[in-house]
Amino acid sequence: MEERNYGHIQIKLASLIADNHISKNRLSHRAEMQRTQINQYCKNEVTRLDTAVLARLCTALNCRIEDLLEFVPADKKIG
Repeated sequence: MEERNYGHIQIKLASLIADNHISKNRLSHRAEMQRTQINQYCKNEVTRLDTAVLARLCTALNCRIEDLLEFVPADKKIG
């Protein structure tokens, strides 16, 4: 069976942290998360998104889910 590329979800936490001028340490306290977990989200190293974690991040950063996540479609091949 041919493996298909469906695109991927891009986590934009690193840019939100920079835009909000907040440190990862402060965010970890506000969101009640470990800093290592925040680093994984910043580096897009998360394999399964946790909706509770996403809600914490959105609350701590006062943002919407679409500010945090972006769907990046697969490249379309012509021909």
